[in-house]
Amino acid sequence: MSIEVSGLTKIYGRQKAVDNLSFRVEKDEIVGFLGPNGAGKSTTLKIATGYISPTAGQVSVSGLDVATHPLAVKRKLGYLPEHNPLYLDMYVHEYLHFSGRFYGLRGKALKAATARVVDMCQLTPEQNKKIGQLSKGYRQRVGLAQALLHEPEVLILDEPTTGLDPNQIVEVRQLIKDISKGRTVLFSTHIMQEVQAICDRVIIINHGRLVADDTLTNLLAGQAKQVLELEFEQAVDTNILQAFDGVLAIEEIAACRYRIELNHSRDARPAMMRLISEKKLPLIGIKQKETTMEEVFNMLTKQQTHV
Repeated sequence: MSIEVSGLTKIYGRQKAVDNLSFRVEKDEIVGFLGPNGAGKSTTLKIATGYISPTAGQVSVSGLDVATHPLAVKRKLGYLPEHNPLYLDMYVHEYLHFSGRFYGLRGKALKAATARVVDMCQLTPEQNKKIGQLSKGYRQRVGLAQALLHEPEVLILDEPTTGLDPNQIVEVRQLIKDISKGRTVLFSTHIMQEVQAICDRVIIINHGRLVADDTLTNLLAGQAKQVLELEFEQAVDTNILQAFDGVLAIEEIAACRYRIELNHSRDARPAMMRLISEKKLPLIGIKQKETTMEEVFNMLTKQQTHV
C-alpha cells in the first residue's frame, strides 16, 4: 500500500511541468503535497491516477506500474480531483450507486458499500437530496464517499478543501484523518494550517522539481533562524540591540516595538534579557515567534530550481 514516483517527467510543448521527480509515500502516512501554482502538483497527481501519461519515468501504486496496469491500479486507488466532477441532478444515494457499478459492485455488495460510505462521510441526512442542492462542504463529502466506495488502499486528494468555509474545512480535515487509518493518503493543498493539522510528512515541489521531503518537525526545526518581538516603554537605540550576537535584521513594527531576526534557532531570550538588563532598557515584554509552515514554504519555493 504505497505510492512510488521515480524520475517522473512531463513535458507540454516547451514547458516541463514535472522534472525528474521522485518520492515515496508509505502505508498509514498522510502526506501533504505542496507547491506554488504551476509547480506541477496536479499534473503529478493526474499521472499517478492514470488520467494522463508521463513523458518519462514511472509511478507505481501498491507495487503496480500505473502505465502498464491502469485498471488494476484504479481498483486500489481512490481519487478526488481538484474540480469535483459530480452529476448535480442525481440524488446522493443514486450517484453513489451509479459510481459503485464502475468498480464492479452489484446487489448486496453495492448496497452495503453505499451505506458504509454514507455513514463514514456523515451524509445520512443528505442522501435523499439532489447533489445540486448541497453545500460545497457536503459536495466534497460526496466526492470523498465515491472515492471510498471500493475500499481503496491508496487515496489521492487534489485540493480537497478548496472553496470551503472555515467550519467546513475543519470538518473535512477531520474526515480525512478518520478515513486515513490503514491507508496511504497523498493530498495537495495551499492551506498551510491544513498541513500542520493533519500531515505526517510534507513534500514540496517547485518548477516540477523536489525541493523538500521531510516531517513537519524537521522542516520547522531546520530553519536556522529565530525571530523575537520586543516592546519597550519608550523608543530605544537600536544600535544596542544590533550588537547582540547573531542579529540579521531589526525592524520597528510599531511605536516602541521591534522585530529582531537572528541567524540561529536556539532560544535567545535569556541572553537578550541579560543584555537589556545590563543596558537598563525599559522593557515591557519579549516574545519568541515560532517558525511557520508559510515561512518554510516561502523560503523553499522562492529559490530558483532551474539551472
